[in-house]
Amino acid sequence: MSSEFSGKVAVVTGGGGVLCSTMAQALADKGAKIAILDLREETAERVAAEIREKGGDAVGVACNVLDLESLKAAHQKVNELLGSCDILINGAGGNHPKGTTSKGFLLAEDLDSTEEGLKTFFDLDPEGIKFVFDLNFIGTLLPTQVFAKDMIGKSGASIINISSMNAFTPLTKIPAYSGAKAAISNFTQWLAVHFSKVGIRVNALAPGFFLTEQNRTLLTNTDGSLTDRGNTIISHTPMSRFGTPDDLTGTLLWLCGDGSQFVTGVVIPIDGGFSAFSGV
Repeated sequence: MSSEFSGKVAVVTGGGGVLCSTMAQALADKGAKIAILDLREETAERVAAEIREKGGDAVGVACNVLDLESLKAAHQKVNELLGSCDILINGAGGNHPKGTTSKGFLLAEDLDSTEEGLKTFFDLDPEGIKFVFDLNFIGTLLPTQVFAKDMIGKSGASIINISSMNAFTPLTKIPAYSGAKAAISNFTQWLAVHFSKVGIRVNALAPGFFLTEQNRTLLTNTDGSLTDRGNTIISHTPMSRFGTPDDLTGTLLWLCGDGSQFVTGVVIPIDGGFSAFSGV
């Protein structure tokens, strides 16, 4: 096990998810002590136990990233068990069906359609939109307020936010998620400038298309074949595959480590060439 991050404490929100748990394991493999924060304590502890089984030092902590008191309680527990935060990964996020349209394009006849379940732009639920913005943006802002104060003046302090390909060019059907991730990219730049005098670097990963439990039914059929949307994505990804969780870890470790000491305020696509391809 490498010691590149020996003595460092990494706090990972949304740590129970497949992408964030993989990132947490990668930091643990390099010697960091890991705090897995997740809405469900049993999920957080399961990931922490997996890290410990592989020789790492990790704790699982129940935490709601939209609840300041929950975050403060998690902060206190992390500080007691592991020490104060050096690396913060704001991994909590996601989409919601109420912020999603049924079709990629509005047709005039949709306005008079009686098709069951059809949801146009005009049917979007403001509460669904708000949920998505809160989960992604406020769910990044509040943990940063709670944990970053301890990072001021530390050597190697780093915040990693999770943006998306949607932030560069919005995908059809998901206006709330695309807008929320665009806000994350902008906030990453703002925070990087704001924290530049106190030694905290702030950067973001922008994953392309990774198969997760959240999007699996959108991209693949029950027999494992691709849906129409899945086929469209692969045809627009020059490397012709979905990302795997391990595809994120090299960039993550670079952004958290000494090799990127002069890098702050960047949003790095990890997308198999999706953002470089015009479709022609």
